[in-house]
Amino acid sequence: MTDAPAPTPASRESPALRERTPTGILVRTPYPLATIAIALGTVIVITIVGFVLGDVDFGLAHALNSLHTGALGAVTTAVYHVISPAPAIGITVVVTGVLWAVHRDIRPAAAFAGTVAITWVPSDLVKELVHRPRPDTSLLPHPFATQPDPSYPSGHTVFIVAIVIALTWVLRDTRWHTLAVTLGTVVVVVVVLSLTIDAVHYPTDTVASVVWALAVAPAARLVWVDWAMPRIPVLRRPALTARH
Repeated sequence: MTDAPAPTPASRESPALRERTPTGILVRTPYPLATIAIALGTVIVITIVGFVLGDVDFGLAHALNSLHTGALGAVTTAVYHVISPAPAIGITVVVTGVLWAVHRDIRPAAAFAGTVAITWVPSDLVKELVHRPRPDTSLLPHPFATQPDPSYPSGHTVFIVAIVIALTWVLRDTRWHTLAVTLGTVVVVVVVLSLTIDAVHYPTDTVASVVWALAVAPAARLVWVDWAMPRIPVLRRPALTARH
């Protein structure tokens, strides 16, 4: 173990400097090229896989949909509606506002919102490109009224995983981080099970969406927080200045 450095004028200013040192979601990505490469590779693979899936897991979708009864069916239906696109946007806006108010700094809040959006929105482009039909409701034991848009990947799942990832990054240097990771994992599992029990998505839709968010979110954060935000005056990190 090395000895602590001797006090210097700069070290005496450490409390003020620490206020301006990036923390949480604002910490720069150490391996930007690898982060981008992993995201692009994952998107390409997920897209290719989507073209060949067909209805390969319809049997599993049918079996899960048989659970859509009583209280469980009511809960899974509610979950589907709560994170539909319009409510999801509202949730993102509310969480962004809370983060801004708590941190008294727009940058973590903007970093959170941008990371969620850039992770989530492009998945709809792949959905339209692949155009995988949703499970055939005429063959399901408990058919669920769904939107006529394609099934793969699941935008609901991408959204919830993205928001959990971004929130855990915001809380990374706080005592709430472990709780956020634990509760976030539970929420993701609940959403995945709900969508597959409703049979609004094939199980493979949700699995691909989890993989998408895990791979794309770091690249989304890199592009938005490390590259874009420093070029926007109101989101730029304050310059460090030393007293003389």
